[in-house]
Amino acid sequence: MKNVRSRTRVASLVGAAALALALTACSGVKTGSGGGNASGGSDYPTKSIEMTVGASAGGSSDLISRALSKGMGEALGVAMPVVNKPGANGALVAKELKTQKPDGYSISVQNASLFAITPLAVSADEAVKADDFDIVYGVSRDDYVMATNPKTGWKSIADMKASGKTIRYGTTGVGTGAQLNSALTFATAGIKATAVPFDGGAPNLTALLGAQVDVSTMQVGEAIENIKAGKLVPLAVFSAERVPFLPDVPTAKEQGFDVQVSQYRFITTPKGTPQAVKDKLIEAAKKTYATADYKKFNEENNLTPLEVPGDEVANMLKADLQSNTDKLKKFGISLASNS
Repeated sequence: MKNVRSRTRVASLVGAAALALALTACSGVKTGSGGGNASGGSDYPTKSIEMTVGASAGGSSDLISRALSKGMGEALGVAMPVVNKPGANGALVAKELKTQKPDGYSISVQNASLFAITPLAVSADEAVKADDFDIVYGVSRDDYVMATNPKTGWKSIADMKASGKTIRYGTTGVGTGAQLNSALTFATAGIKATAVPFDGGAPNLTALLGAQVDVSTMQVGEAIENIKAGKLVPLAVFSAERVPFLPDVPTAKEQGFDVQVSQYRFITTPKGTPQAVKDKLIEAAKKTYATADYKKFNEENNLTPLEVPGDEVANMLKADLQSNTDKLKKFGISLASNS
């Protein structure tokens, strides 16, 4: 009789456990999924988050990614290593990110030029579309400056034109804002020029410092240290108004050439990342933006905050792609042939 009662109690306990498991399954809760689960990633993050950057170490994209990864990693309580994978103006990283699991453990700070300029320089198969990613949040804007080596003796675009030579100009790559600003300037000024594209800001800067090219266009943050040291001479900035960080440098428009293309960056994840995961990334980014260290980083690197929602960034990209398309058509410029 005791054995019967014992077996009955065991059966009851097993039945209760089975019922509990069934209810858990119905509630949609999954354990051990690392944040990309059906419940929206309430436990995210539970491991390190990899941040890839499509440029070599030392350029603006790399520096920005490292500053963000430090702050966001601390805010989220996990490591956030930065992995450099330069190539094709960031397209290699973008295509790799596109294939990653949308669980928040693979993220990247991407450049506007990849989506608003590069498609105008490559084939449709090579182009990367903004719609292929979740744009999480904006980061910052960086204006461009055209500079020369002091050996040329030039102080302005007019001086460069007066030299009468075919200009060898460096850019940060094919389909970049550096290339577009340069090509538009030479076309509107009637200057013969040949492009020398480099894979990122660091090698482009090195080439100019070594007088391997006559001029280079790069982001202000990449050039300003050498400008202040007298190792480079700025010829123009490509913004609507003078850049606060270089108040004595006239815009291209002031010199008679209406050329205005800027670079901006934003945090992206693979398409379909749960909103709860993106919300945590946004929260971590905002905490980072609010720190004294990050604000100091922006100031030291001459970056203008662009801390806006992802949908606003997406609208900017669409507008810029159309504007750039119209400019190239107007002046009959092919970025592919300027490579």
